[in-house]
Amino acid sequence: MAVRHDRSMTKKSGGRKRPYRKSRKYDLGDEFSEPELGEQRIETKDSRGTESKTTVRRESRVNVPVDGEVQGVEIQSVDDNPANDNFVRRSLLTKGTVVSTQEGKVRVTSRPGQDGVVNGVLIE
Repeated sequence: MAVRHDRSMTKKSGGRKRPYRKSRKYDLGDEFSEPELGEQRIETKDSRGTESKTTVRRESRVNVPVDGEVQGVEIQSVDDNPANDNFVRRSLLTKGTVVSTQEGKVRVTSRPGQDGVVNGVLIE
């Protein structure tokens, strides 16, 4: 189903707003990609023009700077997610998610569904 990022066609009162123009291709959006913990799976999607976007569907590692060097560390579990408590139960990875690793607790600083990579910083 298509997702449109444009104004609502109903007023606060429930009345109808009249369209001031037709829908445009650039109004199209996309569903939440739901990047989750698991064996690595990355998808590439077409974007506007000749560009493409990379999105994470599943990831088991997070890139963390340790002693001045970036290492890919295995994610053990999802501990906290300030975006939504249900994301912890479903093990979804979004920006701000706190995950457990061998190095300690790590906060995800990238947007896996948008950037195509999971980066983080140590918080313990």
